Amino acid sequence: MRRFVLALLCAPALAAAQSPAAIDSIVERALKTFGNQGAAIAVVKDGKVIVARGYGIKTLGAPDPVGPDTRFGIASNTKAFTATALGILVEEGKVQWDAPVIRYLPEFAMYDPFVTREITIRDLLVHRSGLGLGAGDLLWWPASTYDRKEIMRRLRFIKPAASFRTAYAYDNVLYLVAGEVIERLSGRTWEQFIQERILTRVGMTASTVRHSDAAGQADVATTHAEVDGKLQVIAPMTSDNTNPAGGINAGARDIAKWLLVQLDSGKLADGSRLVSARTAREIWTGVTPMGTGPAAADIAPLAKQFNLYALGFQTNDFRGRKLLWHTGGLPGYLSFVSFIPEARVGVAVLTNTETPMFSALGWSLLDYALGTKPPWDFVGGYAALAQKQKQAVGAARTATATARDSLSKPSLALAKYAGTYEDAWYGDVTVTFANGTLRMALGHTPQLQGEMVHWQHDTFLARWDDREMRADALVTFQLNADGSIDQVKLRAADPDTDFSFDFQDLLLKPKPKR
Repeated sequence: MRRFVLALLCAPALAAAQSPAAIDSIVERALKTFGNQGAAIAVVKDGKVIVARGYGIKTLGAPDPVGPDTRFGIASNTKAFTATALGILVEEGKVQWDAPVIRYLPEFAMYDPFVTREITIRDLLVHRSGLGLGAGDLLWWPASTYDRKEIMRRLRFIKPAASFRTAYAYDNVLYLVAGEVIERLSGRTWEQFIQERILTRVGMTASTVRHSDAAGQADVATTHAEVDGKLQVIAPMTSDNTNPAGGINAGARDIAKWLLVQLDSGKLADGSRLVSARTAREIWTGVTPMGTGPAAADIAPLAKQFNLYALGFQTNDFRGRKLLWHTGGLPGYLSFVSFIPEARVGVAVLTNTETPMFSALGWSLLDYALGTKPPWDFVGGYAALAQKQKQAVGAARTATATARDSLSKPSLALAKYAGTYEDAWYGDVTVTFANGTLRMALGHTPQLQGEMVHWQHDTFLARWDDREMRADALVTFQLNADGSIDQVKLRAADPDTDFSFDFQDLLLKPKPKR
């Protein structure tokens, strides 16, 4: 704490922190350390844009550079825009933060009738509904055949993992519901409302509002990730079902404008207001407790004395100041958006490669913008953590392979496992048998189909044909005493699988023949 205060009192240190040359050096080191292809960086302070530019290249093996308007999917940093849209409607008297959702969407229901009756507009935004981590994500990710209204309808079949308002667990599907509230009350789709009432007014003229805009348009960063150990171009997320949770695409120049509006408590460049200062404070106010305490030694300054989820933002302390921030992740895109109102400092990092660089760079740039002396080596710290994580994942994979009983046999002839199974909230999953091979297909997710390889006993490994999924699943059949199949459970086969593949929440039962 004392070093932080002294740094703020040192004017030359602050001037150096704002030097674009110093920022260039930080970014270039981070790109080299993590092997990222490109990044868009925005740093603002005291109402001015210090840096808003691109670094690196858009596409592996191609020379086109990332520019200030090159768009990246900002993923869950979209959530703050959805919260802001609701704030606008609150100011117009069309909705109340603490009114029940069913006042505006009478057809909405959760698993528990009590929760259906009590869950409010605010609850949709703060991850305390009782749903488990990522619950229901398979309804939209990977791209599904369900539309938003059907996804919302199916929430009533998802059993809670915790009591209402007792625990934090990140979700996306309730932001989809928030988008439905915006449409119902404004008469405009979420996309139209965000474009017209927020992006246009902020001056984010190069930004777009749909996941699908990440494909086939000019000046868009190409998505990259490691597939089977090799860095390659991958397909971006193009389903628009959950745009309210993560659909915005933006570049450095536009995100800088967004940060300036945030730091001016909702005031726009022309002096008018996007939202009132009161609404800005409402959105920034923490609601749901998250974990506090020390951080890993490699990133020790990220220890938290307080840590809460607000309305589309996380809020905690950093260097003795209140920080508002969020991260976002999509296939091939990662983002970090942050600001410290008291210091009038904001930083954003958008990347097109799946490495920890977005976090390492975000915290490094915050340190430099604050003038922290000495700055922490977040690039080195996150690189060390990434190596440790890689080793831990490797050890977990080895342990799983070692524990496998490779000499065991299935209890049934393979053809006996074939059939149609159904889950209450997801729908149908089909297992077929042909030419001596079992295959699984999740009926509403075209990208999740593949061969089933015997793993051990009555467990099979579903290897999806689309290897970019990086989410193979272990499929376990549980039998009745007579040898018929009672139920089927799935879980991610690899510890590195994204939590949005919420296979573990499926409980498949043989579908009655009609």
